[in-house]
Amino acid sequence: MGFRRVLSVAGAILAFPLCSVLLAVWVAYLYFFKSEFPPGLCNPVKMRLFHIGFVATYGLGFIAWKINLCGEHTVTRKIINGIPPFKDKKLHIQNLQFEGVTVSLYQPKGLHTKPRKGILFFHGGIGMWGSIDSYERVCRFLARESDSVVVSVGYRLSPEYPYPRQFKDCLVATIHFMKNAADYGVDPECVVISGDSIGGTFAAAVCQELVKRTDVPKVRAQILAYPFLQAIDFNLPSHQQNRFVTPFFQRIIAELGVQYLGKDKSLAEEIRKGSHVPEDMKMKLKNWISPDIIPQEFKRRGYKPPPPAVFSPDIYQQVKEALETTFSPLLAEVDIVGQLPETFILTCEYDVFRDEGLLYKKRLEDAGVPVTWYHLADGFHGAVFTIDMPLFSVSCAKRGMDNITPWLKQRRRARIHSHIWLVVAGGTHPVLWRVPPTPAVHLVKLVPRRLGVRSSRFRVV
Repeated sequence: MGFRRVLSVAGAILAFPLCSVLLAVWVAYLYFFKSEFPPGLCNPVKMRLFHIGFVATYGLGFIAWKINLCGEHTVTRKIINGIPPFKDKKLHIQNLQFEGVTVSLYQPKGLHTKPRKGILFFHGGIGMWGSIDSYERVCRFLARESDSVVVSVGYRLSPEYPYPRQFKDCLVATIHFMKNAADYGVDPECVVISGDSIGGTFAAAVCQELVKRTDVPKVRAQILAYPFLQAIDFNLPSHQQNRFVTPFFQRIIAELGVQYLGKDKSLAEEIRKGSHVPEDMKMKLKNWISPDIIPQEFKRRGYKPPPPAVFSPDIYQQVKEALETTFSPLLAEVDIVGQLPETFILTCEYDVFRDEGLLYKKRLEDAGVPVTWYHLADGFHGAVFTIDMPLFSVSCAKRGMDNITPWLKQRRRARIHSHIWLVVAGGTHPVLWRVPPTPAVHLVKLVPRRLGVRSSRFRVV
C-alpha cells in the first residue's frame, strides 16, 4: 500500500508541469473568450485579477482532485480561507461550540451599561466552500462598526455533510444563541440574523422557521446580502445579463448548486432550462417569480423570454429538494412571509441573483414587512467578502457595508407586541384580523389587498 502511494505521488510530481500548462491555457481561454467585464463594474483592474485568481484556484483544485492528491474542494477551501488578519485590539474573539456547531464570537471591548445587539452571520460559499476564517474580516467589521456582538457560524460543509445539514447547523446555533443571549451581553429581543450569498439563503430560511416557534424570542431583523432565494427560474433578466460576468459564471454556480444538493452536476443544464418545475407549480408561483415583476429599469441591459421548458418528471424527482423552502425561501407561504421581521436587502447589478433579491423585496412589502433596500450599481456577487482584504478589497464592498452598519445601529428593541388585532370596517360585517407588527403606512396598503376591497377603515384595539 505504501509503495502504491509512493508511485501515486511520483506520478503526480511528473504530471505537474503538464497540468500547469493545461491550467494556464484553461485560465487564458476563460479570461479572453468566455468572461465579461462590463464597463460599469467597480475596480476593473482588481476584478480582473480577482477573476484570474478564482479561476486558477478552481482549476488547480480540480486537477489536484483528479490526480488523487486531495479531496475535490480541499485546495479551493484552503486558498479561499486566505491569510488570517492581524489581531484586532478593539475586539475580544472567542471560538466556541453551540450544541456541537463551531462558532466564533466577536465582542467589542470596553464597558457597556446596556446589553448589546446580537448579530448571527452565515457565510457564503455555495454550502461547500467558505468558513469562519474566510469571513473573519467581514465579521470584525460588523462588530466594530455597529458596536454589536457578532456570532459567525461555522456550519459543516457539503459533500462531507450532506444537505440540509448546513441549514440545520445554522438553525441550531441560532436557537442556542437566542436562548442564551444574556450570557454574552446581548439583549435577546434584539438579535439580527444575516448572511451573504447562500448564507443569505440560510438567514432567510432560519427566519422563516423561527416564525413557527414559540420557545425563542422574536428575531429583530434580517440582513440578506445578494442572496440565492429560488431554484425555479434560471432565466430571469439578471441570469441572462450576467451569465458570463465575473467572477462567478451562471453555469458554474448551477453545477456547484446541484453538487451541494448531492446530485450529479450533469443535471444543472436541465435545471437551467426549467425542466424540473411542474406546470401546476409554475402557475401557483407566477405572481411571486416572474420576469414581469422585475422593474423595467433592470431589463435595459437586455432580456429575451426563453422558450417554454418541457417538464421532466424524472428530473423533478432527482432534484425536488431544490424546491423546498430551506433551499428556495422565496417559495414560502403567505402566512409565513407576513410574520417575518423587518429586512435589509443588498443587491448587486452584476450578479445572477440580483432579481431574486428584488422578488423577495416585493413579496415582503406586499405582506406588510418593512424593507430597506440598497442596490450596488457597480457591485458583483461576493463583493462583501473582499472588505478589508489586502490588495483585493473593492470600493463597492465598503459602500455596501457602510449602508448596512448605520441601519443596524438604528435597530433597537421592538416596542410593539408580537401581533396587532385590527377591527376592519367597510364591508357588511366588521372583521377581526390578526396581523404581524406593521407600521400604519404599510397597513393602509396591506388591509385592502388582503381583504380584496378597494378601501378600508380600521382602528387598532
